[in-house]
Amino acid sequence: MNPTFLQWFDRDEQKSNVWRMALLLVLIGRVAGAQDAAPAAAPTPANPPTPLVTIQADQATARVSPILYGLMTEEINYSYDGGLYGELVNNRSFRPETNNMRHWQLVQPEGAANSMSVVSDQPLNDAQTNSLKLEVAAATESQPVGIANDGFWGIPVRPHTEYHASFYAKAAGGFTGPVTVSLVRDGANAAVFAAAQVSSITADWKKYALTLTTGEAGPSKDNHLLVSVAKPGTIYFTFVSLFPPTFNNRPNGNRPDLMQLLADMKPSFLRFPGGNYLEGRTFANRFNWKNTIHDISRRPGHLNDGWGYWSTDGMGLLEFLEWCEDLHMQPVLAIYAGYSMASGGIEPGPDLDPYVQDGLDEIEYVTGGPDSTWGGQRIADGHPASFALNYVEIGNEDNLGTGPRTYDGRFTQFFKAIKAKYPRLQVIATSPRVTNSVPDLIDEHLYPNTELDMESRAHNFDSRPRTGQKVFVGEWATRVGRPTPTMAAALGDAAWMTGMERNSDLVIISSYAPLLVNVSDLNRGGSMQWPSDLIGYDALGSYGSPSYYAQKIFSNNHGDQILPTTTQDFPTRPYQAAGRRGGGNPPPPRQVPTLFVDATRDSQTKAIYLKVVNSLGAPQEVHFQISGLSGIEPSAKSTVLSAENLDDTNTIDAPKKVVPVATTVTGVGKSFTRAFPPYSITVLQLQGT
Repeated sequence: MNPTFLQWFDRDEQKSNVWRMALLLVLIGRVAGAQDAAPAAAPTPANPPTPLVTIQADQATARVSPILYGLMTEEINYSYDGGLYGELVNNRSFRPETNNMRHWQLVQPEGAANSMSVVSDQPLNDAQTNSLKLEVAAATESQPVGIANDGFWGIPVRPHTEYHASFYAKAAGGFTGPVTVSLVRDGANAAVFAAAQVSSITADWKKYALTLTTGEAGPSKDNHLLVSVAKPGTIYFTFVSLFPPTFNNRPNGNRPDLMQLLADMKPSFLRFPGGNYLEGRTFANRFNWKNTIHDISRRPGHLNDGWGYWSTDGMGLLEFLEWCEDLHMQPVLAIYAGYSMASGGIEPGPDLDPYVQDGLDEIEYVTGGPDSTWGGQRIADGHPASFALNYVEIGNEDNLGTGPRTYDGRFTQFFKAIKAKYPRLQVIATSPRVTNSVPDLIDEHLYPNTELDMESRAHNFDSRPRTGQKVFVGEWATRVGRPTPTMAAALGDAAWMTGMERNSDLVIISSYAPLLVNVSDLNRGGSMQWPSDLIGYDALGSYGSPSYYAQKIFSNNHGDQILPTTTQDFPTRPYQAAGRRGGGNPPPPRQVPTLFVDATRDSQTKAIYLKVVNSLGAPQEVHFQISGLSGIEPSAKSTVLSAENLDDTNTIDAPKKVVPVATTVTGVGKSFTRAFPPYSITVLQLQGT
């Protein structure tokens, strides 16, 4: 086609539709005629040149950021309640919602006249204002009456396992006990897996704790917790709780399987409490950290209105910090910045001062000693040692909601106050539109909807100036796959990670999001608010997605030096980006590589970590030339994540369909050629001499 003619046609916005159609018909005729008359196009060379990668192993361009790979978390997709947080009882405090008996059922003989109701005239404390009133007219040992909780899409039962149950109760109407707590199988084949009993109940509120130990039965998830009585009377319950074994045996702790998946990634930091969960849609439902400390029975919880369900705040500020402690991560603390999504931002100045002080108090809770007010409170909450804190983020995506754009002024007010009291802290801005102060880092978020879109950005940082702020890619993901990513997404992610790792003198910190998703009951509207999520789970099992394994092999395999790497004759394919928001012509097509590489070196061991991403559905050969070392051992460790199809993925029923395979390979050296499998992510660990 004649490009000049096409450009003229595109510019002439005043032509009528009829005239446009006529021009198109003429153009089509010209092209068809030209094709008939033109000689055959030159054939593609039968043997295109082999892509070449040259690596200078003795000339590091910069140091790999030691905190490049970490975790970002927020309460979304039932990530905490019903997910990482170990609590198995759903609605343990009969929360003040429209249906505050949700997930609870009255269990009684057919035709009996017993009742349960939620009341507010028997509060446990200022935080737990509701209780469940069980009125029992008749009950016996053979026909008990009780309340049953169905958990978060089931309560998991495993064989030979101890469960820790507790509840607060007070008796009335002549009732004195006992109360039995049981783990029971659902359905027609109901069976009791474990039971324990409290012998007597007082007339005043008191906490009762029991241990339930299962036998041979299980594992299963179609079970419920039953709290029952065998005598008539009235009894009030609140804060009914059940914990399985937790990671590191922490009271009020986390699920071991999910924690182990996270630990295996070797993350360097945890950004918390996360995005929209931090700010809330409304001011009243922000993450108010002072309501998430103290004993869990004194935490009121709040509506997670960013994602539409209740948060118990059992995962509070201290639990986030202990999560960091358990996985040897440093905290990246996000502070509420006076902005909620539907309410807009508070004007900088005196109105913002209380929230700035609240942020300073929060930092003191994390880092303060026994002589400080909030450090003393942390000690009273059970953690004598302070936590090391290097990074504080002010808000989250503060310029994306409604209301006036006040972030520049709000950030500056926080920035000055924090630097005055904690000058060594690195302060992160969530928007680049900050002109009244100079943030230490800028948080950039990226969520492409195709793997090609993500791959097209893999070289974004290569030519960015190094004179400005450092970059924190605080949220990013290739959004292909529901509820968790496919192999296509993993390829896009890996291509993007080669760019971040290659430029980790600029991109010093990064985290994928969202991290977790409860995949239970998704076919009926279930538990997911946002795909694609790194790790999936139900009540009983869990799995890592292909993107999880891409993250894992990148985080587990890198050196401390970035090596100069040049490429030659890399094949490409065209990529057409979508049009701009609000209309307008799409940008011109771009040529995107089908191979992505980066190389790092361990300065102590001389190991070279060579990462290669092949995004095509066919093998691709690459020739490597490595200079600057006296030699390279002829064998190397190879870790390969690959799949037959782009849509291949892992699920709760097939958790290991796409996983890395580690082998020892030969034929490597200072100059070698290697074929990389279709749809693959490869790490070669070469040993220099």
